[in-house]
Amino acid sequence: MRITGAARVAGVMGWPIAHSLSPVLHGFWFERHGIDGAYVPLPVRPEDAITAIRTLPKLGFLGCNVTLPHKEAAFAAVDVRDAVATRMGVVNTVMVQPDGSLHGTSTDGAGFLANLAEQAPDWRAEQGPAVLFGTGGAARAVAITLLDAGVPSMRLINRTEAKAQALACDLRAMFPGRPVEVVAWQERAEGLDGAGLLVQCTSLGMKGQPDLDLALDALPGSAPVADLVYTPLETGLLRRARERGHPVVDGLGMLLHQAVPGFAHWGGVTPVVDAAARQVVLDVLQKRS
Repeated sequence: MRITGAARVAGVMGWPIAHSLSPVLHGFWFERHGIDGAYVPLPVRPEDAITAIRTLPKLGFLGCNVTLPHKEAAFAAVDVRDAVATRMGVVNTVMVQPDGSLHGTSTDGAGFLANLAEQAPDWRAEQGPAVLFGTGGAARAVAITLLDAGVPSMRLINRTEAKAQALACDLRAMFPGRPVEVVAWQERAEGLDGAGLLVQCTSLGMKGQPDLDLALDALPGSAPVADLVYTPLETGLLRRARERGHPVVDGLGMLLHQAVPGFAHWGGVTPVVDAAARQVVLDVLQKRS
């Protein structure tokens, strides 16, 4: 469809940003719903991020998604942060309100949980401890979301143990009485014993990165294995898990589901994450590989 002067405008801000799949997805949703709108990449240098975000209302934008390295800057730039963003310490979705104020939220955790429910529908939070690899922003979002969902305990594993200890300290403060344990990297395989869910939140297994060296023998067969990496779509970890019969959860679905709240704001309609939406993004990924 054609874009007119009355188009609803949003975008994704990052540095660099050319790799982002968000314009493909949001463009698909605009087209699907027949909405006069545009979603554009916004390459913004780190030193300009706060200024750029605060300029959105003056440029007529209805909002933007925010990716690396600007999530902390977005947290500082918005006028209002919801409870989720406050707990996460970052903002990945900025929504311009009718009065020009900026409201910020973080949708990564909700996107992960929606993807988990879609690809591993039999998983239940109470079935056992969650084991997380990684301590970055995505790992923090996933950890908080899973503890909110009711996992009985959590085990954190990271190559730099001090970072795992810092995240564990934060989580214990947020969830008093909920056990959060740090497992040493060299004991990572043993740390899977009795787990109800395994989530890989590091760059290991990504195209150009080494695979995660992890024996899955101790992981109960009913435990889903999720990997936030989506290039490749099936990482070495997911392949080994699939071969053992575990439910597997790839990272592409999280990317799709976390985009829903933002589009609902600037598109004016809540989009559906379905096979067609997944395929349009997957087609671009396959062309790049």
